Amino acid sequence: MRQRVNGGTGRGHEVGRLRERAMLAALQRQKQRRVDVEESLEELAGLAAAAGATVAERVIQERQAATPSLYFGSGKVEEMAEAARAGGVNLFVSDDALSPIQERNLAEALGIKVIDRTALILDIFAQRARSAEGKLQVELAQLTYLLPRLVGQWKHLERLGGGIGTRGPGETQLESDRRVIRQRVQKLKRELQGVQAHRRLQRAGRRRSGVPVVALVGYTNAGKTTLLNRLTGSHLTAADQLFVTLDPAARLVERPARRPFILTDTVGFIRKLPHELVAAFRATLEELTEADVLVHVVDAGHPALEEHMAAVDSLLRELEVADRPTVLALNKVDRLDEAQAGAVLAGRRAAVALSAATGEGVETLLDAVEKALPISGAVTLRIPHGDGAALALCYERGRVLARADQPGHVTLEVELPGPALAAVAGYRVERVLD
Repeated sequence: MRQRVNGGTGRGHEVGRLRERAMLAALQRQKQRRVDVEESLEELAGLAAAAGATVAERVIQERQAATPSLYFGSGKVEEMAEAARAGGVNLFVSDDALSPIQERNLAEALGIKVIDRTALILDIFAQRARSAEGKLQVELAQLTYLLPRLVGQWKHLERLGGGIGTRGPGETQLESDRRVIRQRVQKLKRELQGVQAHRRLQRAGRRRSGVPVVALVGYTNAGKTTLLNRLTGSHLTAADQLFVTLDPAARLVERPARRPFILTDTVGFIRKLPHELVAAFRATLEELTEADVLVHVVDAGHPALEEHMAAVDSLLRELEVADRPTVLALNKVDRLDEAQAGAVLAGRRAAVALSAATGEGVETLLDAVEKALPISGAVTLRIPHGDGAALALCYERGRVLARADQPGHVTLEVELPGPALAAVAGYRVERVLD
């Protein structure tokens, strides 16, 4: 997470990684199950490892509510400070979001660097962003997160006590820093607006081509990139780690006797996904709004499968794409025995069990995608002027080939996926457009 330069007489400087030793901590509130808190903390440990830290301590405190000043109880903070000193810990990571005041107070009480889950995820994204677009989005998220925490960077003002005698260069510098960051944020937003415009042109081109789009969505490390590689013959980087894929990828899937479609991979979702990241990565996540079909990839063997699915569904609702035709792909079944696979599939008749690693179930998945794709051929709809929702549905979910505005109604020739077509089936007529 940072570098240390070692030097010696007669020897060149050696640059090595300083692997931080981390203490992870979480609150267990009333009505929270212990197993859920432990699972979230286990995920946080995976994030810390992905960022380059070694997890030395894990702490869970049971409290009715967080404290305003330290988040954790003062007695527990004293215990954690002693444990940190004894264990050589130099990084404290809270599983929940900390306010700038809580973060600053905890850092002073513990005597080590303090961050929360949001800052940890942002650090991972900063390390792994490769494309110019990805770097822009990460920087925007980081600056948005940093801005309210700037005061903590100016501890010399606090030591002086504030008020009379402290107004001057220090305060001027703080305001200057804020102004510089705000200006940079505005510049990044303008640049990302350009990215969004470019992506819209790309999507419009794909739409005109008539090739449908299928988007892979799912929790981080569910196996989306491995599945894309399996279906397209690509060799994109895939690993058993969190947040390997940050930049979206699009590849054409062509199989004999099947309709071709464009398959896109997206950044993995996660519980407690920072709002700064959702906002900054909106240009990338907008790819989902143009998808004809979503394939929700799930790690079938993960103990928190239900929670992972709920987290993905929640973000899809936030992005207003939850109504898209969706195929549930229960991945990594090669790691399950027959009884475990049966338990996962129970009550999920429409789900497809598969292994992106071995290829098992891939053809069944392609069958399910084929059924969910827009119908191969246009239908003609006569939509009354009063039903603006139906008209909007055709443009948002389908490909409009022709339109004729007439008194009292609009006649469209349009390609629509099955569920969308069912919603407007009452307006279907024989073809009347040339």
